[in-house]
Amino acid sequence: MKLGRRNALKAGMGVGAMAMVGAPAVVMGQAPLKLPLATVWPDGNFHTVNVKRFAEEVKKETNGAVDIDVKAGGQLGFKGPEQMRAVRDGLVPMADILNIQQIGDEPIFGVEGIPFISNNIEELKVLHKYIRPEFEKVLQKNNQTMLYTVPWPTQYLHLKVKAESLDALKGIKIRVPDKNAQEMCSAIGMAPALIPWGETIAALSSGAVSGVSTSSVSAVDGKFWEFLKFFHQTNHAWSSEIVTINNDTWKKISPANQKIIVDLAKKLEPEFWQSSLQADKDSNAKLIAGGMQLVIPSAAMTAELQKKTAPMIAEFYKRVPAAEKPIKAYLAEMKRG
Repeated sequence: MKLGRRNALKAGMGVGAMAMVGAPAVVMGQAPLKLPLATVWPDGNFHTVNVKRFAEEVKKETNGAVDIDVKAGGQLGFKGPEQMRAVRDGLVPMADILNIQQIGDEPIFGVEGIPFISNNIEELKVLHKYIRPEFEKVLQKNNQTMLYTVPWPTQYLHLKVKAESLDALKGIKIRVPDKNAQEMCSAIGMAPALIPWGETIAALSSGAVSGVSTSSVSAVDGKFWEFLKFFHQTNHAWSSEIVTINNDTWKKISPANQKIIVDLAKKLEPEFWQSSLQADKDSNAKLIAGGMQLVIPSAAMTAELQKKTAPMIAEFYKRVPAAEKPIKAYLAEMKRG
């Protein structure tokens, strides 16, 4: 999005805000607020379904005082790595942000992407117990408040070829979403390219890449069966969406409605986490129905993957010192310290 367009969007939102402040109707101690929420994911994606559900509940429970208007599919023009900055700078009041795409600004958001740090969603819940306070701190530093977070399903390697050993992966050009995945794929001999989601299908179509590291949900969004044949359940990394609100916007919401919103986020978050597990199952079925084959790596291949990528935890500590304490506390609870 060009700067002029961004300024125009911001200016338009400012006019709207002034109009709302001047509105005669006051609901639960505040003028009604209509708040655009930016997300790059399409309407059918489970994260978008979740955030629309959240928006409906907020509107109902605040008696219309806070009306969250979900703008799906990147229609506001912000790419994934721009989402946190857009909220920070007030270009949009709310967003559904993919944490690993923000590591250029805040490297700590890459914690979940450390290969094999969490082997299942239950372990991921424990990791979040330790890392979430750090996420909240950096978001506050970026002028926004975290409302809730929901993980993507675990990551797969979607490829044209069936790979039953690390040797079969060597040299494959693969799209990766973040630096951790880039380093992991390099460590196992692949040729990774860091590409935002919005440019992934074009990269597949042009032959710039012949594989993608992502969830099964995104694979369905991208109709990968049109390009690829196999998806490998490597479970090598995680990532999460974080719904945030600009702090200047947050202050315009009455304390009573702030509490309603926070309580709703806390209430709905466990349900949204469950929807992630279901979305993985549903998406696997859709990929298979589309003609792709699910490949479960052997124990030997998984062990080799873990061995090759094990040094990346210590490397992450060096790159992001603030992550060392929460990660070590998490590993100690997992008895992996």
